[in-house]
Amino acid sequence: MIRILLADDHPVVRTGLRAMLAGEPDLDVVGEAATPSEAIDLVIERAPHVVLMDLQFGTSQSGADATRTIREFEEAPAVLVLTNYDTDGDILGAVEAGASGYLLKDTTPEELIAAIRAAAAGETALAPAIAGRLLARMRAPQSSLSVRETEVLRFVAAGATNNEIAERLHISDATVKSHLVHIYAKLGVSSRTAAVAVGRDTGILR
Repeated sequence: MIRILLADDHPVVRTGLRAMLAGEPDLDVVGEAATPSEAIDLVIERAPHVVLMDLQFGTSQSGADATRTIREFEEAPAVLVLTNYDTDGDILGAVEAGASGYLLKDTTPEELIAAIRAAAAGETALAPAIAGRLLARMRAPQSSLSVRETEVLRFVAAGATNNEIAERLHISDATVKSHLVHIYAKLGVSSRTAAVAVGRDTGILR
């Protein structure tokens, strides 16, 4: 029996997933979490084999943050991202955090169930479109931003100054400047405005 934890802040989504999975005799939903921190607590309490994790919860902590914490546990479950968000930054962040798979919410029930079984078996489960995006990034590593660089670029896009970014990320101004230098080099730009424009064009920024 594969034990599953649902982590999504929309009750309707969780209810729909629970109803869909109820028809599979080898799948058992052992808990539901509405926040990343609740998901982490329930992983400890319920010991699921697979966590279905959304990325955005309307909290300071994201699904990728929770995934990173969960995957550090000694007997960590597989984390299968199920979300509406498909930018390169979201995908790369989730994979780097340790997600075993990445699916979009328009995935068919058959594909989702197959992905859950694959994740429980230790296999990678990626939607075809997501796999293609990751392959494209691997073929062009010079333009791939790290998770922290993507965070910095998002703050830049929101109009934050270097000092504000440093305070939000708990790093020094010098570190922010260093990240910006790397961002400019990877994106082939020389200004904040140009970096944001390329970030939006390439899907790094939503």
